Amino acid sequence: MPFLEIDRRTFLVGTGVLAALGVAAGATTVSWDELHQAAVQRPRVVGDGILVLVTMYGGNDGLNTLIPYADNAYHDARSELAYSPEQVLQLDDSLGLNPAMKGMHDLWGDGSLAVVRGVGYPQPDHSHFRSMDIWQTASPGSAVTSGWIGRWLDATGDDPLRAVNIGPVLPMLAIGTRTTAAALNPSGHELASPVVARLASLGAHDPADGVGQQQVCESYVAGQKAAQQFSSIRSSSGSGSTRAAGGRPGAHGDALAAQLDAVSRCIKAGVPTRVYSVSVGGFDTHADERETQERLLGEVDSALSAFCKDMATDPRGKDVVTMAYSEFGRRVRANASEGTDHGTAGPVFIAGAPVRGGFHGDEPSLTDLDNGDLKATTDFRDIYAELLGAGLGSDPTPAVGTGRRPVGFL
Repeated sequence: MPFLEIDRRTFLVGTGVLAALGVAAGATTVSWDELHQAAVQRPRVVGDGILVLVTMYGGNDGLNTLIPYADNAYHDARSELAYSPEQVLQLDDSLGLNPAMKGMHDLWGDGSLAVVRGVGYPQPDHSHFRSMDIWQTASPGSAVTSGWIGRWLDATGDDPLRAVNIGPVLPMLAIGTRTTAAALNPSGHELASPVVARLASLGAHDPADGVGQQQVCESYVAGQKAAQQFSSIRSSSGSGSTRAAGGRPGAHGDALAAQLDAVSRCIKAGVPTRVYSVSVGGFDTHADERETQERLLGEVDSALSAFCKDMATDPRGKDVVTMAYSEFGRRVRANASEGTDHGTAGPVFIAGAPVRGGFHGDEPSLTDLDNGDLKATTDFRDIYAELLGAGLGSDPTPAVGTGRRPVGFL
């Protein structure tokens, strides 16, 4: 049917399309001066922490990211994929970074990069979808309908700008029971004014709506609000860009650099957002892994390290902590296609001025395995609890439950 003939039921059911439409609507209606004025009226207080979450979709091979180059078991298990000690960016006498991660290696040298080793969860699942759902809901034991940042939103207020996803589709981590994060579409494609008006009428509150329908409409309104607050960020191309040098248009790293560039501009403007979510994909390397992963890690490294260095020079950026993670690592032994299959535990990288750099958590054994998989030594929920507690100054219990142990990176 023609787009403008969409009815309210279809609007409410089409939640996946909703964010993209809502964010695009009215995306050029506010100038940079107006955004600056909004930030001045209620700016984030310098000293209040900011969390930037970087999701690496596909299951990044942790063993070829944080490389146990001195362990013979590593070389024996993946002789065609293994890096020699001379190729690795060494961190100590046993572990080093992938040779593509020169920027992160510099952050390590500055003391602003923490590497949490062996991160996973009990009874790991090898499904991309289920494992990412576990990471984003922080609920390994049972499926739930809210994400860990969404529950933080539920517990701390109803302003949608407190958490913003850069991209039109909200990840599960950003959805709460009563509140969702706002979504910002950095591409800024405008919709025709009749479409904007039609969507606005469909998204209006209706007393007959149920809880779920009300949440859809609230998410739509939150998306419009975010678009108005952040609209001119994309057109402000002055100094301080974190775009990776030499990135190809459409490349994974270029897309990530653009997302982090938008985050940087928001932070520098004093926008009162406390949590940002960005993402990059392509890490499902079942075949010909080494070249593919090295390229991806190089693009991600360029974007992340540029963002972190940019934040380190800005008074507001000194409050930023950035976490990069993937839904699982890969199997220890390479497969017959010079790739790796879905595994379990992997490293998590945390960077920023507040971070206590260095290694945290124990390195998993490459010989004491669980049916060919690494045994997790750090529960990812302990990381989340520290990010929320020490990073944002919030009680982490509503988001991740009780019994969490400090990791020590903040």
